[in-house]
Amino acid sequence: MAEQEDIPKVEDDDVEDTPGYKPPAKKSMDEIQNLDAEDESLVKYKQALLGENVVKGSGDGKNVVVEKMCLVVADRSDVELDLTTDLDKLKTHPFTIKEGAEYKIKIIFRVNNEIVAGLKYLQNTYRKGIRVDKTSFMVGSYGPKPDPQSYLTPIEEAPKGMMARGHYSVKSKFTDDDKDIHLAWEWSFDIKKDWE
Repeated sequence: MAEQEDIPKVEDDDVEDTPGYKPPAKKSMDEIQNLDAEDESLVKYKQALLGENVVKGSGDGKNVVVEKMCLVVADRSDVELDLTTDLDKLKTHPFTIKEGAEYKIKIIFRVNNEIVAGLKYLQNTYRKGIRVDKTSFMVGSYGPKPDPQSYLTPIEEAPKGMMARGHYSVKSKFTDDDKDIHLAWEWSFDIKKDWE
């Protein structure tokens, strides 16, 4: 098994704000539903977007619950990481990615109670303690729903060649426009010549 490194704590791992973008003011579901209640067309539009009934969460206070992260590769079974259990195990149990393979990352999450604006998936990848990649994906804004929702990243290609093979550590974060960190976790993978 490849050697395990601690991921260094860096201060600049957050993605910079988009110039000129101002996040919307935070409003509760009740405020949104009662806003413009006399305008029938807006009421119908809100019902189409948000649904008839607001979903109440599990009562643990979390508005966004990140459940799974999956590595999606064509013609292969997805590799799933359960993000609802002991997150420390993810660092010590790497999975294998074939060098040069094209893949996507899928994040499965639930939104409870309130609308969440500007969800982002941030990812910093390290090799031997040095950051080799910094990625940010705008996931979008979501209203509460009883069913899990998901986001699929664009296609990425794993590095290839003898120098690229080895162990990588990743520091991931699921955040939003209000700077709330819904989940931060660390995981790892190995780039190898072939799938194991």
